[in-house]
Amino acid sequence: MIGIAAVAVLLTAIAAPGWAHSLRELESKLTVKERYMVVEEGPFPDFVLEDAGGRRVDRRDFLGKVMVLNFIYTECPDECPLHSELIAEIQAGVNRTLMKDLVAFVSITTDPENDTGEALTAYGPVHGLDAANWVFLTSKEPGATRKLAAGLRQKFTARDGGIFQHAIVTYLIDARGRLRARYFGLKFDPVNLIVHINGLLHEDHHEDRNKGGPEAPSLWERFMGLFTS
Repeated sequence: MIGIAAVAVLLTAIAAPGWAHSLRELESKLTVKERYMVVEEGPFPDFVLEDAGGRRVDRRDFLGKVMVLNFIYTECPDECPLHSELIAEIQAGVNRTLMKDLVAFVSITTDPENDTGEALTAYGPVHGLDAANWVFLTSKEPGATRKLAAGLRQKFTARDGGIFQHAIVTYLIDARGRLRARYFGLKFDPVNLIVHINGLLHEDHHEDRNKGGPEAPSLWERFMGLFTS
């Protein structure tokens, strides 16, 4: 499990002179450090889905927050539970910092025909996911979530026994709704993704400042102040 001390040490290193002075530089350095990550800036597909309680949720609901998104289904026997537990580890690391209210964790089922509201509600606690800023989404329209996955070049192939063969990808979307990176598989370092999230929040704050936003301390400055004061 990620401790706040581990995140703080790496963030302190990145904040030091000469490490990274911009998101672009940070991403360049992360690309060298993290072999399972690809930086990719572009639009993220629109979606209209619903949560376990049947409430409508669309992409605009997450604007203003960095989003960590993945595709899973509750009856997946192997990789989905491991992926969910990795996301839970990242969430726990984020939620120990000031970033908690600025990051949304979103899982989308690729088996909406079978993943009922009850199944979605029960899934999170079993795998350590915190409902404070995590949501599991589905759709009443058959195939809608797999169509969304296909728009992200994800392929889900139905196999015998209700199993879907698929790649494991964690998507990182910035606060303006743009896709910024893909983290592949289960072997990437969760701390690298947390640092990437922080960099995106830092960038968005400075973009707002440049547009005449308030001169409040950035999230980065507030976070680092916890360890330098």
